[in-house]
Amino acid sequence: MRVSLFCHSVISDWNNGNAHFTRGVAAELLARGHEVVVYEPRDAWSLRNQLDACGRGPLRRFWQPDHGLIVRRYSPHGLDLDDALRDVDLAIVHEWNGHDLVRALGRHRQRRGGYRLLFHDTHHRSLTAPKAMAGYSLCHYDGVLAFGSAVRDRYLEQGWALRAWTWHEAADTRLFYPRAATHPWGDLVWIGNWGDGERTRELDEFLLRPVAALGLRARAYGVRYPAFGVDALARARIGYGGWLANHAVPEVLAHYRVTVHVPRAPYARALSGIPTIRVFEALACGVPLVCSPWDDSEGLFRPGEDYLVARDGNEMAERLHAVLSDDDLAASLARHGRATVLARHTCAHRVDELLAICAGLGVDTTPSVMAPLPAVLAIGAG
Repeated sequence: MRVSLFCHSVISDWNNGNAHFTRGVAAELLARGHEVVVYEPRDAWSLRNQLDACGRGPLRRFWQPDHGLIVRRYSPHGLDLDDALRDVDLAIVHEWNGHDLVRALGRHRQRRGGYRLLFHDTHHRSLTAPKAMAGYSLCHYDGVLAFGSAVRDRYLEQGWALRAWTWHEAADTRLFYPRAATHPWGDLVWIGNWGDGERTRELDEFLLRPVAALGLRARAYGVRYPAFGVDALARARIGYGGWLANHAVPEVLAHYRVTVHVPRAPYARALSGIPTIRVFEALACGVPLVCSPWDDSEGLFRPGEDYLVARDGNEMAERLHAVLSDDDLAASLARHGRATVLARHTCAHRVDELLAICAGLGVDTTPSVMAPLPAVLAIGAG
């Protein structure tokens, strides 16, 4: 099967967590003998910010693994769709593409046919900004891959798509697995972006205050931290490590005893059943996880066994203290969380689901080339 992926960026994941999932799915498809080409704009916002903050080192590192992935960067108005979609069986278009490109791809599908065209949504805008999402023209698409059932249902209820499937994110377990650590660097690590004020209150309640109250040795990594956010970390005695390369995340996790999941407010309120990809990745690495409130309404995990949930800041402090003072509890959480990911939430599982969807649409899912050795696509994280 020949696949074209149209995304914001696979080269950079500076504030672009979808790159994690795209790389993992691409690596799995390649390992099974499918051909994959990624198209991304040359001036992608994520890439520009990564280059400004980190230089070209992470970009050069992306090309070091012999993963066989072809990435074609295009200039505005310089993308030849006839060339990009020639002999393709499947094209997937991520929602972080502009309306014009999404519309142009739909029109190409209408005129030329011969392939299946799917839209991929991994954002909360379908529920929090429906007018923006309604502006996408999907009438010539074969369906939508939604990263949660609430998003899938919204597309169907609003008539934005004729078909929609739930396609959760997952961990790339070629990259995310437990690492041996000779000595701990601290008690707690949090890896995530501060963002646009969408979780300022949540970070204060579920990260800053509990860490300060317990006197934990803690560190935070991520981007888009405002000056007041960096100051708040310092007051809580939390070190700030800035941007962290995605390939380094498992190694960093291994040097801490617990991590936390603090979802942004729109997800916690409108999409409470959909975790960030960081949850899948942390559990895959066998790190005990404590979450601020979110309702696993889609039945992805086993709350209380795979991770702990805190209803408020005081309970977060209690949960963290329990994990850090009880080795058996920490080991049980790590073991059960990783087992659930390996059983249900790897990129291999998601490729199985994708191939089943494609087969249902009449796509020939036979591998097109001899399968290479297992691939790992890993560069930056943000």
